[in-house]
Amino acid sequence: MSLSERIQDFPLQRTSTPLGEVAYRSAGSVGQPIWVLLHGIGSASGSWLAQLQAAQQSGVRILAWDAPGYGQSTPVKPAQPKASDYAARVWAWLDALGCQQVHLVGHSLGCLMASAAAQAQPERVKHLWLLAPAAGYGLADPQVRARKLQERLEKLQTLGPAGMAAQRASAMLSPAASAEQLAWVEHTMAQVIPAGYTQASQMLAGDDLATYLRGLSCPVDVACGQADRITPAQGCAELAAGLGLPFHLLGEVGHACPLEASERVNDLLFTTASEGA
Repeated sequence: MSLSERIQDFPLQRTSTPLGEVAYRSAGSVGQPIWVLLHGIGSASGSWLAQLQAAQQSGVRILAWDAPGYGQSTPVKPAQPKASDYAARVWAWLDALGCQQVHLVGHSLGCLMASAAAQAQPERVKHLWLLAPAAGYGLADPQVRARKLQERLEKLQTLGPAGMAAQRASAMLSPAASAEQLAWVEHTMAQVIPAGYTQASQMLAGDDLATYLRGLSCPVDVACGQADRITPAQGCAELAAGLGLPFHLLGEVGHACPLEASERVNDLLFTTASEGA
């Protein structure tokens, strides 16, 4: 069965919040520990397929959203949003679903959103996991920020989502990734909505991950693949070391580690579930 067929086991759902609609996928049963998964800038809820599949066996409930401006989720309001704008939608969504305490997992740009959510309501976060975290350019020189943003948006405008996906998908994975994994990453990236991607790009250019992490009271762990060309392992390790956080290497895998290193990622994320976390 192909990955595109397997994701059909986890159909998209929608819920209304005071801040807008949120589309998401879920797995596991109500009453189990809740794990909230926030995808990266070129991804979507389907990027967490391997984690959704592992939910029942791991004894957890998973909620994986399409971020605001992605899929059927309503965009955030500011044209140049901060991670805190996405964090507000996280909690509005979880409030609408009646979720109180959760484990938060971010991948790439989703780490900024997850960290901002943890800072906003730390009492509701049992554990924060940052997979291949994008640090943001908020503290960089203004010219660097402007250049990074312009490069990303010009590529989107020139190539369109499908062309961008065809060009960038291979960079998300290691050379050892399967053809099926590459096709899934490309398919997912090709579905991004330009307006939502543009807002997320503005957030990446103007915000800073470490700012949200300093002083957090919940446990925080950082993990990354050794073959990651987008958020290289050295930079992720330095981020963790600078904040005194545990760091985990996921093996010779690329940036799309929830897919390419699914067994290792699932083991890291869900080991505390059996302890009743």
